[in-house]
Amino acid sequence: MANFDDLLNNEPAEEQSEQLTKEEYAAKKKNEREDAFTLSDQTALEVSGDSGRFQQYLDVQATLDRYSTVNALLILAQNPEATRLGSFDYWKSKNCSVRPGQTAISILEPHEYTKEDGSPGTGYNVKKVFDISQVDTRKLRNTPPTNYTERQILGALISKYPMKIIGVDELPDDLGAMTNLDGDILVRKGMAFSDTFRSVAYEMAGAELATDPELSPEQEFCAYSATYLLCKKYGAETKEFNFDKVDSVFDGMDAQEVKGGLAQIRDAAEEISGRMARHLDAQQKAAKNNEAR
Repeated sequence: MANFDDLLNNEPAEEQSEQLTKEEYAAKKKNEREDAFTLSDQTALEVSGDSGRFQQYLDVQATLDRYSTVNALLILAQNPEATRLGSFDYWKSKNCSVRPGQTAISILEPHEYTKEDGSPGTGYNVKKVFDISQVDTRKLRNTPPTNYTERQILGALISKYPMKIIGVDELPDDLGAMTNLDGDILVRKGMAFSDTFRSVAYEMAGAELATDPELSPEQEFCAYSATYLLCKKYGAETKEFNFDKVDSVFDGMDAQEVKGGLAQIRDAAEEISGRMARHLDAQQKAAKNNEAR
C-alpha cells in the first residue's frame, strides 16, 4: 500500500502574495516588521514591570542564547516554551516536517543594504520559524549533547580570565567572592559548585558592565541577571534568585531603554559564555586527539 504521508506537509505559501503588486507586497512586509517591533516593545515593557515575567524572559534568553534581545522578547510573547527553532526549510533539511496547523513564530532577521547616499545600512525582515515541539522529528538525527563535569565548567569559567582568580579562606560579610582594588577576584574556598560558579560569574559580569569602580544599582541588577543566564546555561542552581527589584530598576524607562538594559544583560553573559565555550571546545578537541593516538 502506497504511503502518501510526505505530501501532507506543504510549505505554507504567503497568502495571495502572487496577486499583490510590488508596492502592495512592500507595504505588507513593512506592516509585518512594524507589528514585530510593536510586539517586542510591548513585551519589553511587560518584563520590566513584573518579576515573574522578567524571569520568564531570562529563561527564554538562556535557552536560546544565540538570539538577540528583540527576538528573545518576540519568542517569549509567542511561544515561551520554545527550545529549538528553525524555518520550514531548515526542518525539511533535517528530514523533519512541520505538523499541519502549526502557527509560526515571527522573529526579525537582519540584512545589509546600501542606502541612497551609498552608505551601508541594516534592515530587518520578518522570518517565520517553528519550535521543535511543532515538528515531526521521527527522522531527526540528533547529536548527543556533551555533558561537562562541574570541574570542567568551573575550569572554563576561570580559564583565560584577564585578571587573577585567588582562593582565600575568608571574605567579609561571608561573601562568596569579591573583586579587589587591583581587579582580581578573591573566592572563598570550600564552597559547592553552584555557589562558586554563581559568586565568580557575578564578579565577572560586574566587570563587564562597570563604567566606574563602584557599580550603580542598575549595573548590579544587570550583573545579577547576567549571572542567572550563565547559571541556567551551565547547570548551576538558580532557585535562590529573586527579581523583585525589576520594576524599580526599569522605572520610568520607555521600551527602547528597557531593550537597551536587556541587551546589556545578554551581552555581559555572552562575553563570559563565549570565552567558556572556546575553552570547552578546545578541551574536547584535545581529548579526541589523545584518544585517536
